[in-house]
Amino acid sequence: MPIEQQPPRVPADDSVVVFRTRRSNVRGRLVRLGKVLDDIVTPHAMPDAPSKFLSEAIAVAALCGSALPDGGNLNLQVRASGAVSILVADYAAPGRLRGYARYDAAKLDAAESQRAGLGDGHLALTLDSGPGEERYQGVLAFENAPLQATTAAYFEQREGLPTFIRIAIANQFVAGRRSASSTSEWHRRGGGLMVQSLAAQRDGEDEVAEDWRRVEMLAATVEDHELLDPDLPVERLLLRLFHEEQVAIERVIPLSSFCRCSRAKVENVLTAFGAAELADMRDDNGRIVVTCEFCTSRYAFSLDDLKQAGD
Repeated sequence: MPIEQQPPRVPADDSVVVFRTRRSNVRGRLVRLGKVLDDIVTPHAMPDAPSKFLSEAIAVAALCGSALPDGGNLNLQVRASGAVSILVADYAAPGRLRGYARYDAAKLDAAESQRAGLGDGHLALTLDSGPGEERYQGVLAFENAPLQATTAAYFEQREGLPTFIRIAIANQFVAGRRSASSTSEWHRRGGGLMVQSLAAQRDGEDEVAEDWRRVEMLAATVEDHELLDPDLPVERLLLRLFHEEQVAIERVIPLSSFCRCSRAKVENVLTAFGAAELADMRDDNGRIVVTCEFCTSRYAFSLDDLKQAGD
């Protein structure tokens, strides 16, 4: 049923809304990220630039990965020449997200003064649709382009899918809200809109092309504050953008943060090293400490712990 006749229940935050336009046969997804984004990014305690880029990567992964069936996985990786050299975001269907970033603090100081972007690099998308399906990876080079534009270009050039993506990231002041991982009341929010013309991929007729151009122009009118505002219902925003296209919501996917690390997995990796290598890994307290790049969990082991585990 069209949105205006039977509005679905859509959470204000932390979900991907999958929709389509009946008139123009365009598929789209809209993401809103609140606590989930905060839970992923805040524990890394990074400066603003890498936090922003990682937040964008998480939002893009949510938009792209939400097209996968349950059990599928999307891995987004960016390697760039700028201060933020690596971005990684994982989407495990349905709706689980994680990510991390690496950056050069010395480069970052200079880059921030010039408001530099990622620089030049490569975007890699690895898609795994689930058990029994073949894994696919596509790579696209970019030159100092925003992540949203690079991802849209990937779908257009590698998949033949006309694509529009808009991402908005901001910090929000939440009075009275404090978490164990943050002593600040400033929290990161994210939002994004992605539309693709499936018809244009199959049929090059002028009418299909005109339908896509019309929807793309409508999508481009969305404002950052509209993507970010939890008090603006998604249903209302979609109607504002695509009312004349007969927009309809097909699915709502709740989002959550996750990580695949565990003490047992880390222990299993460490026991593969020799005694001399393990001895070199010890810190000043004689313990081997491993920190997960995704969730920042720390696992500490003594040499006796690992010897017992290997026996």
